[in-house]
Amino acid sequence: MSFSRIIYLFSCTLFFTCLSNGQPWPEWRGPDASGKAFDGKFPIQWSLKKNLLWSSPLPGRGHSSIVHENGLVWTTTAFETKATAEEREVRLKKNEGLPSVNVLSEVSLRALRVDSKTGKIIKNIEVIRKKQPQWVHTLNSYASPTPVIDEGRVYLHFGAYGNACLDAKSGKIIWKNNQKELWVMHENGPGSSPLLWKNLMIFHLDGSDKQSVVALYKNTGKIAWQTKRSGELRDNPQFQKSYSTPIVKIINGNPLLISCSADWIYCYNPENGKELWKIKYNLLGFSNVSRPIVGHGMLYISTCFMKGEIHAYKFNRLKKPQLAWKITKGAPKIPSLLLVKQKLYIISDGGILTCADAITGDIEWRERLGGEFSASPTLANGLLYFSNRAGQTIVVKPGKKLEIIAENILDGTPHMASLTPYRNSFFLRSETSLYRVGLSSQN
Repeated sequence: MSFSRIIYLFSCTLFFTCLSNGQPWPEWRGPDASGKAFDGKFPIQWSLKKNLLWSSPLPGRGHSSIVHENGLVWTTTAFETKATAEEREVRLKKNEGLPSVNVLSEVSLRALRVDSKTGKIIKNIEVIRKKQPQWVHTLNSYASPTPVIDEGRVYLHFGAYGNACLDAKSGKIIWKNNQKELWVMHENGPGSSPLLWKNLMIFHLDGSDKQSVVALYKNTGKIAWQTKRSGELRDNPQFQKSYSTPIVKIINGNPLLISCSADWIYCYNPENGKELWKIKYNLLGFSNVSRPIVGHGMLYISTCFMKGEIHAYKFNRLKKPQLAWKITKGAPKIPSLLLVKQKLYIISDGGILTCADAITGDIEWRERLGGEFSASPTLANGLLYFSNRAGQTIVVKPGKKLEIIAENILDGTPHMASLTPYRNSFFLRSETSLYRVGLSSQN
């Protein structure tokens, strides 16, 4: 083989290796919204003394996950000004008393750009400031929706408080939109993350008062379409809210916006918001958080709160999908599902891990991991990563029985955000800090 041929092959190998390691993680649950990482040599074990590349305190409070593109790393946070005892008492009495909520006199909603090499906060940008904001549940935050990064821009959604677009390098605000048509009563705070499709930024606004799906033009922030939910809901407003994140998938050659809400799954044309079909859960399902996933010609969802179940629907061209099977026990209220080949992995909030056949719904095994879970799982290195609220990440090998490969813990503070793969390493966000774990020094 000639020297020039060797150089050529080496250059190609280097190029594709860099391409693989540098793939973006542009939105919550990754490039295809499934929680599956690109190829890489990701760490399996870590602690404060092992495979920790850096740790950095995060200002404010938030549960959004990390996103990145071309080495530009972003997330969100909220600076909270607590309400006085008198303010809290007055507001809770006015709203029938909610002891498990966080009441503020003011909140500053911010975007953070992080240096991937050191963890230093490069940009800390106030996007929106709101006096006397709605309360949030103690398991939620004002900065829970994960942003989207694409083509040098960061798209931010803070629920009813507004939306914005930033230049990913400079942090300059390109546009903001917090118009009254986009206001709802979340009850427990914002939770649904946005997605991008073609020239649109799409998100849910499922409050206890109003429910709709919205698309903004991503270049201007102006409303492209807003479609009200059409399904009949229960009389109690608490059963009408939802916090799930939609997906767009090509099914039988057509783009479908699949959207879970209280009591119903909807499908829309993402181009114009036209409703194509809807399916009723036929049981009480609300405050939906888990993101739907698609595979094997089927749609998999969790009905979430109250009577939680896993449903699998078989796609039927553009007609309404048909229920193929369901699992009535062990369904998560908050974590999303993870599909690995023909196996569906289901982690409940209470730490019960179920492995089911994705085609038939037959349960292969069900075991307790321990702990309580809010973060959604990730597949990397052919292994399953589950982070619980105690700050522990449990690594599991897929198979015919539960096989725990490693149990990792950092500072013991809660992990509510899902971990983010980045160039053979992971970003892990706790209540107080951001960590980067990897096998060696990374760029």
